[in-house]
Amino acid sequence: MKTALTIAGSDSSGGAGIQADIKTMISNGVYAMSAITALTAQNTTGVTAIMDVTPEFLGEQIDEIFTDIYPDAVKIGMVSASGLIEKIADKLIEYKAKNIVVDPVMVATSGAKLITDDAISTLKKKLLPIATVLTPNIPEGEVLSGMKIENENDMVEAAKFISEKFDCAVLMKGGHQINDANDLLYRNGDYKWFTGKRIDNPNTHGTGCTLSSAIASNLAKGYDLDKAVLRAKDYISGALAAMLDLGKGSGPMNHAFACDNEFMK
Repeated sequence: MKTALTIAGSDSSGGAGIQADIKTMISNGVYAMSAITALTAQNTTGVTAIMDVTPEFLGEQIDEIFTDIYPDAVKIGMVSASGLIEKIADKLIEYKAKNIVVDPVMVATSGAKLITDDAISTLKKKLLPIATVLTPNIPEGEVLSGMKIENENDMVEAAKFISEKFDCAVLMKGGHQINDANDLLYRNGDYKWFTGKRIDNPNTHGTGCTLSSAIASNLAKGYDLDKAVLRAKDYISGALAAMLDLGKGSGPMNHAFACDNEFMK
């Protein structure tokens, strides 16, 4: 069985972060492991508190994983402090990690800021250059590129800048009123659009976590990046189309929409 590691924060409401990552990885046929960067107190209406682990403890979690069950892919989500980012980068280099998917989480669906300003510069310097692929949304793409993104041409230019600067592939996620859920994959001087139909579902809590984890899962199984992105988009579309409706705010998706066995009944 292929394995995947998520390095991210815990979401106490279960819709995003580590919880969404593990649900997604299981649903996409890989064995999921986790190294937790932070505990959050949150629900579908927002984040009220964040408590980071220490860099030393995060490093110990990663050590225990890599020295026992070596992951076939690594997904990195919310990391809010510079020391944690440096520790992750150092450990992934030490263990020669492969198939590294970085979701540069900066703002939650609810609008809460999840990363400090100095951590953004550390992210750019230490972590992004060792990534296989980055999965920024439009606001995150603007931060990473320093450009205003208002249309699809802007998406191409921003993705090109980020890809060339950090020497990695970039999946610039559409939406945010720019297009109909079309995502742009830019790498090696070329780009490809992955079209998608916007699903009229207000419950989008954890979509970024879910997409990046699905990509990591498919890379772990040996799919090339194009196929991994395509399969991940199909998965998240199915999870949204299942129309789960929980909570008072932007609720979670149904990660188990495709699971059908006697134990689900």
